[in-house]
Amino acid sequence: QVQLVESGGGLVQAGGSLRLSCAASGFTARMAIMGWFRQTPGKEREFVAAIKRVAGTTYYLDSVKGRFTISRDNDIATIFLQMNSLKPEDTAVYYCAGRNNRYSDPTVNYDYWGRGTQVTVSS
Repeated sequence: QVQLVESGGGLVQAGGSLRLSCAASGFTARMAIMGWFRQTPGKEREFVAAIKRVAGTTYYLDSVKGRFTISRDNDIATIFLQMNSLKPEDTAVYYCAGRNNRYSDPTVNYDYWGRGTQVTVSS
């Protein structure tokens, strides 16, 4: 089994930055892709970014391209989401996720989930 624990959320003013971390434990070698999703009340969970654990290939939601950067440190089984130029519409609970399948659409079908961390951007 795999456990994912997010940290780094908080309150920031529009235009500011935050860095989220997700530490993985357990059978982490199974995970081919790790990513970040977000959700606001009344809406479905939305893909934000993903990274292939070995190759480092990255994928982003169009609205965060150029502002958010996903990265990984395989030595400590952790991924990061650097969020710059934050906007009020980025406010959400951000979830870390992991997936065993490396071949299909990287925005869906994740096997493991963290509990989430709140990000609030004030205007």
